[in-house]
This record gives sequence, structure tokens and C-alpha cells, in this order.
Amino acid sequence: MNKLRFPIPLSNVWQPSRTPSNSLLIVLHGLGDSAEGFVSLQEELGIDSLNVLLLNGPTPYYTGFSWYDLPPNQLPGILSSRRLLTQVLAETEKAGYSSGQTFLLGFSQGCLMTLEFGARYSRPLAGYIGISGYCYDVDAILREMNPAVNSGNWLITHGTEDDVLPVETTRSQIHSLIKAGFKIDYREYPKPHTIDPYRELPDIRDWIRARQPSN
Repeated sequence: MNKLRFPIPLSNVWQPSRTPSNSLLIVLHGLGDSAEGFVSLQEELGIDSLNVLLLNGPTPYYTGFSWYDLPPNQLPGILSSRRLLTQVLAETEKAGYSSGQTFLLGFSQGCLMTLEFGARYSRPLAGYIGISGYCYDVDAILREMNPAVNSGNWLITHGTEDDVLPVETTRSQIHSLIKAGFKIDYREYPKPHTIDPYRELPDIRDWIRARQPSN
């Protein structure tokens, strides 16, 4: 695996694009998983002009990592991880991957971090993708969000057969955000707590391609 050529405050796996590009996808895993769990994503997406940075959460959790503690103690870890992601984005920006060319994708815990961090980050990204997760605090997101990120470049997906994070919770939260004016493309798939390779992944591929800036 290629080594990242610039420093960031989280362990990671770096996958350079197959064709020269400054387009970047940053991936945040779920609870107990790691960057290694997403090493096939670049190939599965099949976007040759997309660099991929797979991050490990800051806290060891069994054989993987986490971004924050389990309920009811999520908030300290969420705040700490938000600060770390701010540092990561600052370093990728300095390395030539501008915020406007950077996508953030998170699964489960990573989805929550995509929402909680992305909505507040000082610069809008090319796109935000949250899979099979939920919000920590809908009202706080609406109060504290950076209005510049509300450009419609949000895709949130969930499975109707998810027995880990029931779809009803996420559906209600996302509809509350949308009703309040947050521009989110929300989609449901007949899947459990995973990424559906047959319908969902092709949709994510097309969604990224439609928003990927030319270099």
C-alpha cells in the first residue's frame, strides 16, 4: 500500500488515483472497523481520477477503532474527532487537495461524524455521503451549521432491514433536517447494516461522478 506523503493526526491507508488528479475521497469507518475494512472501495467505485484516504478512528476498539464512545457518552469523543478531522482537512488542503475537490464518506459511526463534522466545517466540500448512520443532535446541527455547506451536495442512505441502527430513527432525523431547509438527498435501500453493492454502490458512484470537479 502506498504511503501518504504528508502528515495527518490519524493512522490511515492512502490509495492514489489511477490517473493524475487532485480529487479526494476521505472515508470514515464504523465502530470496531478500520481503514483496512474499506481497501476495496476504490476499486469497487471504479473512478480512476479519485484519490482515496481511508482513516482509522482515534480510539482502539477490540480489533478495530472507534470515533466516539457508546451511548450515553458519545459527545466527548465526537467533539475530539471533529477537531482531528479539522486537522486532517487542513493538511490535505495544504497538500493540494482543496476542500472543493474533497468528498467525505462515512459508514455508521463514520456517517454520524460526516454529519456532525461536515455541517460545521468552515469550508464546503465537493460532497458529503453518510451511510447507515444517524445524527447525534439534529437541533445543534441546524443551529451551528455553516450555511455555505447547504448546497445540496449531501447524500444520506440507510437500509430498511437494518437491525443495528433502525431506519425509523434516521428517517425521522433526516426528514427533520430537510423540513428545516437542509438540502439532503436521502435514499433507502432494502439492505441490512452494510453497503449494498448492487444498487447503493452504483448510485454512490454516479453521485460522486456528477459532482467531481475537473482538474
